[in-house]
Amino acid sequence: MTGAAHPTSVRTQPAPPIEDLRCALERRRSDGLVRVRRTVESAQGPRVRVDGRACVSFASNDYLGLAGDAAVAAALREGLARWGAGAGASHLVCGHFAPHEALERDLAAFVAPCDGARALLFSTGYLANLAILSALAGRGDAIFADRRNHASLNDGMLLSRARFVRYAQPDATVLRTRLATIRARRKLIATDAVFSMDGDLAMLPQLLELAEAFDALLVVDDAHGFGVLGEGRGSVAHFALASERIVYMGTLGKAAGVAGAFVAAHPVIIETLLQTARPYIYTTAAPPALACALRAALDRVREDAPRRARLFENMQRFRAGARGLPWTLAPSPTAIQPLIIGPNAATLALSDALFERGLWVPAIRPPSVPQGSARLRISLSSAHSADDIDQLLAALHEIAQRGSR
Repeated sequence: MTGAAHPTSVRTQPAPPIEDLRCALERRRSDGLVRVRRTVESAQGPRVRVDGRACVSFASNDYLGLAGDAAVAAALREGLARWGAGAGASHLVCGHFAPHEALERDLAAFVAPCDGARALLFSTGYLANLAILSALAGRGDAIFADRRNHASLNDGMLLSRARFVRYAQPDATVLRTRLATIRARRKLIATDAVFSMDGDLAMLPQLLELAEAFDALLVVDDAHGFGVLGEGRGSVAHFALASERIVYMGTLGKAAGVAGAFVAAHPVIIETLLQTARPYIYTTAAPPALACALRAALDRVREDAPRRARLFENMQRFRAGARGLPWTLAPSPTAIQPLIIGPNAATLALSDALFERGLWVPAIRPPSVPQGSARLRISLSSAHSADDIDQLLAALHEIAQRGSR
């Protein structure tokens, strides 16, 4: 009995879809836009081994050094021993564990965007933003969004099918006019609190005033402010704001050092997300052991003020030492210190030159930033020593002097 013939392909050239994709990738390469993953071969921290090279890392969002904190790691181990490795299902099926519930209560009480706030955990900040905007807005609604918002807010707006109206900070006059003239069933203002590629702060007090004046909700993505600003409570606390209109999103994989995200808001808003937000309903819950680690991290955020003080000392040391560099240091009051170079190729070359000197500083290019404004995104941590900061500054000044010859 003969077996069935195996189909063979006589095509000698790639299929048209493959060829189209190859050409698109080549265009990205020629434009200096190809991203390359580096492999970290050690634990997260200010000094890492990456691609076989020992480096001081200025690439991480681990602003308080909690990713390597012994108490956080111990809580994770204890959580694994008690609760196992996985949640087993979504929160609404059987994946909502006691550590999740306790962490939500802790976060709501700590951030407190309004009286009686509740919190809801998500596996990532990206999912949280998709959930907020797709559940709270829809056809017939309007979302007013800062042009520099994170991609997750933009994607959440697209998923919502609401009208998408963009504005440029800090022009509150334009936003006021658009809020006044655009008719919608429900209005949301959505903004990053700390802009991730510039490090500056949104005008949250003015945005809340506008939300109150035009009966809107204010969605605040505080991925880079939670744990750092407002004595750790975030950007809303930094500005001493509280309102039932605030929908606060904070991530737990940056300053908190672990993983995940949460939304804190009025109980009716949180219940709406729990009942209707598809990214929440249809996602397996994060392991309960991570919630155990996060409760330990939250204790550090609440109680370890000297850790935050060291971060701000490092920021001041870097900014003072960067005077005289030929590149533009953005006026950032946060741990994100962007050094704007301009052309993609020059930015990549500077990043590579630093890496050769044992300094890992990522090059950020379009579409993450506008054309012509490629930059080094220097992320500072309380775990960096003064010597780490000085080593980076010395390398930048040396490279700048070589380039001027």
